[in-house]
Amino acid sequence: MEGITWLTHRYVMHGFLWYLHKDHHQPEPGFFEKNDAFFIIFAVPSILLIYFGSFDHVWWMQAIGFGIMAYGVGYFLVHDVIIHQRFKWFTRSNNSYVRAIRWAHKMHHKHIDRHHGESFGMLLVHKKYWDKIRRDRKLLAGNKKVERETPSP
Repeated sequence: MEGITWLTHRYVMHGFLWYLHKDHHQPEPGFFEKNDAFFIIFAVPSILLIYFGSFDHVWWMQAIGFGIMAYGVGYFLVHDVIIHQRFKWFTRSNNSYVRAIRWAHKMHHKHIDRHHGESFGMLLVHKKYWDKIRRDRKLLAGNKKVERETPSP
């Protein structure tokens, strides 16, 4: 699903359906975005595959439908809860993976138009973002050591 997500994000959301995705890069007031319509767009095939797979006893249709649904739940938790913090559930995570996906997404959002983007995936993070998080950790660790070495008065 990550490959399909990357392709869909790059060529559909930043392509012919940019008018729905645009307010995600150029925020407007309010809780909901036009971009939230993608929830419905991606839920429809999942529901149909689960329904017809169950009705006709076609296991592979059910499996694909449930796979899309599971990825949708993961997307909601990672993108809306952890990255954008639209729901204040996990706001203080210092986990390296969480920091790497947040940084990759921040770099994606630095482009406010549909062209010249980067980091179109969600769950797999490019090595350069992991490297940045590791460098940041080393710098912070170095600063803490310097503070500890300072003699107390």
